[in-house]
Formats: sequence, structure tokens, C-alpha cells
Amino acid sequence: MLKILAVLAALALPTAVLAQAPAPEPVEVMILGTYHMANPGADLHNARIESVTTPEKQAQLEAVAQGLARFRPTAVAVERVAPDQSTLLDPRYPAFTPADLLTNANERVQIAYRLAHHQGLTRVYAIDEQDRDGQPSYFPFEDVQTWVEVNGASEHLAAMHGEIAAMIADLERRQATETIGQLLAGMNTPEQVMADQAFYAGLMTFGAGDDQPGAVLNSRWYARNAQIFARLLQVARPGDRIVVLYGAGHNYWLRQMVETMPGFRLVEPADYLPGG
Repeated sequence: MLKILAVLAALALPTAVLAQAPAPEPVEVMILGTYHMANPGADLHNARIESVTTPEKQAQLEAVAQGLARFRPTAVAVERVAPDQSTLLDPRYPAFTPADLLTNANERVQIAYRLAHHQGLTRVYAIDEQDRDGQPSYFPFEDVQTWVEVNGASEHLAAMHGEIAAMIADLERRQATETIGQLLAGMNTPEQVMADQAFYAGLMTFGAGDDQPGAVLNSRWYARNAQIFARLLQVARPGDRIVVLYGAGHNYWLRQMVETMPGFRLVEPADYLPGG
């Protein structure tokens, strides 16, 4: 009997030890969706953005960096493909100097690099995923357009385009009355993120039977964001506080992935942005 009790005690010991082990610190992630400040015209819809290298806009961007610094980030991740997929480090950040802020309007420089430099970070990651030769496009919109034309749905798609155009026109107007911090805070509210996702969801109405180009587009868009998030998982460490700077169209899925990943916690940008 004593031998049996001893065996049971030995079997129970690892469980007791595990129960006392502290849980890993959560990874806190802020998904900061942005408009393209040096717009390359590569998106389906493109806004006319005022120069962000003027003294006024630079002061606003400095206020954004100071607000985000209150989050005490330990790493920053940006929308760039890393040449070294083993480290995922952004190869352009080490050459950054504050002088670049007056010549390079790209949001990676103006927000991500500025913040990382402000905080003395070396962990600036490039976690993007892009189309690859020989593989289907991550955004096969041409297939949707073809289906629309063949099936007489042009007015429906034009109405959806009109809603996006109105949102862009509103952004363009608000540049004159709102700071960059206020603009970013507005486009990162949960309500606005859902409104932005409505366009992608609406594309699923274009299709029938075995021919579903809208659904395929949404699945491919999800796949790209899943690849992005998988790279974020690759670089995240317990206790990290990571700012992920991406085009606002990625907001919905990246936020959803953070919220549903065990050990991760979503942080709202508006809590740290000036004007949020």
C-alpha cells in the first residue's frame, strides 16, 4: 500500500509543479491602420494626401509618436517584405536618421521609424506578404469585374465604389481641419474598422453556383493577412508590446487574429493617439 501511495505521489508531483508555474506574459499588440502618406497609387481607391513634411504636419506626427510612446512598445512591425525571412528585420530601418523625416513622406518612416528611433528600438520587423510568381493573386479583383460585366451587376458594384469614394473624399476634406492624430484615431475605431470591412464583405454578393469570384477574393485577402499575422507570431516574445503599422484595409483581419490568438491582447490605438 505504501508503495502505491509513493507512486501516486510521484505522478502527481509534475502536475503540482506545472500548476505553480506562472503563465507567460501576454503579447500586447496595437494594430494601427493608416492611410498612405506618400500614396503610390497602388490601391483600388487612392486619396490625395497633403504633404506631411511641412513644419505643421511634422509637429502633428511628433505628437503621434509621443502618444504612441506611452504604450512603451518593445517592437514595431511594418508593411514591407523582409529579404531575410529567418529574422524578418526591416533592412531599411538601420539607416534611418531624423533627417529622413523631412524628405521621405512614407508612413513607415514618418510613424514607425520615428517611433522606433524615439524609443531606442532595434526590433523593427518587415512582416508583409505579397503576390508571388506562379501563384494566384491575393486580390483578384479583375475576376470580380469580369463576373460583374457578364452578369449585369455593374450598377451594384458602381454603388459600392461610390461609397468608398465618398469616404476618401471625406478624408481628403478632413485633412484641413483635423490633425494627423485625429485622422488616425478616427479610422481605427472598431466602428470604422467594421465599416471598412463592409466593402470586402459586399464583394461576396458577386458570384453564383460554382463561379464565386467575390468569395475567392475574400479568401485570398484573408490568406494574405494570415501570412502577415503568422510572421508577427514568429517575432513576438512573451511580454512584448508591438505596434503594427499597416494600411487600414488590413485592420479588420489583423485585429480579429490578435483577439482570437491565445496569449495575445489587442490594444486600441485611440487610447494613445492625440485626439483619440
